[in-house]
Amino acid sequence: MLPAGTSPLGARLSMADTRSKSIALPAIVDLDALDPIRDELLDAIDSGAVVVKGAAVERVATNALFMLLAAAETARRNNNPFSVAGASEAFRSAVMRLGLSHQFAPILEG
Repeated sequence: MLPAGTSPLGARLSMADTRSKSIALPAIVDLDALDPIRDELLDAIDSGAVVVKGAAVERVATNALFMLLAAAETARRNNNPFSVAGASEAFRSAVMRLGLSHQFAPILEG
């Protein structure tokens, strides 16, 4: 039997190696939606890799975009992968309209 936190090859496993979390954004990501999303992001970042799914987004508040950038930076500092997958056209348009394309480029997938 292997000691806890050890792989069969003897390498130590961190929590980031064993868990990841996916968070689906709602259609309307406005100020009312930020608190629950923030709470999910905080829990997810502590667990490891985070994939935020943005396909359903029809409208997104500026504050929500900045919150996602802050979460991505926190994940990076914790050495955890962070991405936004399948962002809708509305999400991408908001990013471009606000001049945040450069900041989102490293985390946008698909």
